Amino acid sequence: MAHMAQAIRMALHYGEKNLGVKDIFGEDVGAPLGGVFTATQGLETTWNSPLDERGIIGAAMGLAFSGDRCVAEIQFCDYIYNTIDLLKLIGNQCWASNGDWNMPVTVMTPVGSGIRGSIYHSHSFDATMTHIPGWKIVMPSNPLDAYGLMIACLKDPNPTMFLKPKALLRVEGAEAIPGEPDLTPEGKKLLRDLIDKPVVGDTSNWKPRWPKGLTDYTVEIGKGKIVREGEHVTVVSYGRTLPLCAQAADALLTEGVSVEVIDLRTLWPYDWEMISNSIRKTHRAVFVNEDTEVTNFGEHLLRRTVEEHFYDLEARPRLVAGVFTPGVGLADGLEMASVPQLGSITQAIREVVSERA
Repeated sequence: MAHMAQAIRMALHYGEKNLGVKDIFGEDVGAPLGGVFTATQGLETTWNSPLDERGIIGAAMGLAFSGDRCVAEIQFCDYIYNTIDLLKLIGNQCWASNGDWNMPVTVMTPVGSGIRGSIYHSHSFDATMTHIPGWKIVMPSNPLDAYGLMIACLKDPNPTMFLKPKALLRVEGAEAIPGEPDLTPEGKKLLRDLIDKPVVGDTSNWKPRWPKGLTDYTVEIGKGKIVREGEHVTVVSYGRTLPLCAQAADALLTEGVSVEVIDLRTLWPYDWEMISNSIRKTHRAVFVNEDTEVTNFGEHLLRRTVEEHFYDLEARPRLVAGVFTPGVGLADGLEMASVPQLGSITQAIREVVSERA
């Protein structure tokens, strides 16, 4: 079973062969590394940029203006903040030109905690990115969705932001990607042998052998997914915290609590219809992500929930998010105290279910 980095790599390979992707670039994106998380390893159109985030985004803008479908990577989202004005300009182009100018660019960047990256490699970017109009923004929680969302991004004629939850990049999926080898241990080893660059020996002439059956599997941008059906409370999440919410839902079943878990998958445009229908059913809502709690994207969803479902609610909605500190600490205890964990998510759900209006 592919992990998320392999899934992204296979989707990019499909894009090179079938969707007109001509340039995949960024710091260490090309040979020999193939990306700091190996998500671009072995691809044909990759090249290494200077250590210059503004140069990377500026080059992506120029390539896209020329009609070149490209993928630009910022190695860690912590370093994308000095490109905000350029991201704003990219988002403006189609609107400002009344649809005459498209911008077929995908920017991808790893986000969030989970690798003990301390203050320079642990930030989130989802809330900040949703403040920039003109972009479609996705964040997968599993390899199959990562593949399908990347294919959707590569098809889009305008800018897409692909946020990679770094804590999940080496987590294997529960569902097969169409075209990958079988799901047995032998199949997993075969996939590694086919597309993962060996870590020892002479690799100067190494080339991947891509699975033959990779398909045009697409996850529609703007469509969420109900990963657990429930009756007592709606929990909305994405990225790293989504599997934790699913674990919490499974554990709470033993206490008689039925939790509906929605994987948002797309932050813009997001699937409000799915969220709204679920809240009408459960009458309770919890929003979970690991970005800092002040001006959090979950706060927007909570505000909309109160405005549109005030008379449906039987308890106050909750936001479970990262603490409002300048960074995430290096020590395990500090990192885990900075962002939602299974225990804090489970406790918040219990509190909402037990509360009566």
